[in-house]
Amino acid sequence: MIEIHADRDACVGAGQCAVTAPELFDQNEDDGLVVLLRQPAQGEEEAAARKAVSLCPARALLER
Repeated sequence: MIEIHADRDACVGAGQCAVTAPELFDQNEDDGLVVLLRQPAQGEEEAAARKAVSLCPARALLER
């Protein structure tokens, strides 16, 4: 099982994470920065989380 860390200081608000895995990520209404809703479950959610990490232009998402 993977663990995702969202670095709001590095986030630029591109929203790729929220589009790719809306069950796991959202964007703050005030500043547009990433909000990690919860850690991914195994299976499809894990795959979606990994894809979101790979698509983040600011590298604000880290897989641990």
